[in-house]
Amino acid sequence: MADEEIDDVDRAILYALQEDARNTSSGDIAKRTGTSDSTVRKRIRRLESEGVIKGYRANVDYQKSGYPLRMLLYCTASIPERGDIVPDILEIDGVVSVQELVTGEQNLLVTAVGETDSDITPVAQELLDMGLTVADEVLVRAHETTPFGKFDSGSRTADDS
Repeated sequence: MADEEIDDVDRAILYALQEDARNTSSGDIAKRTGTSDSTVRKRIRRLESEGVIKGYRANVDYQKSGYPLRMLLYCTASIPERGDIVPDILEIDGVVSVQELVTGEQNLLVTAVGETDSDITPVAQELLDMGLTVADEVLVRAHETTPFGKFDSGSRTADDS
């Protein structure tokens, strides 16, 4: 962070928001952190303005919403264009995320969703048309996430501080 370092209160706020940002109030977080409601609100605003909190999004179960296929496409782009091409990849219909990888030959991981193979195949073709090499394709059966444990003050020890 540019202005202030992240402390234990910030970490607890981040953990609570990762658990359930929609249903967790600043008052709930204040109780967990032993701070005031206004302190939590100020901290959240600071974390947002400094780009630590990048936004609030729905965590969509694509399978339940009618898009049962989740495909990971490991791609190779030239190193100079690797970061610059990400916004263009995100414009491809069906692409839901792009990760820039910094080790190995494959340096972009593109995630696409669709109803059938015919929804995913055009994604791979568009990536090829952009000059990328699609090195591997992996069909994902399930995808789950969890809040980052190091943000949970209840799991931190004296050695972690």
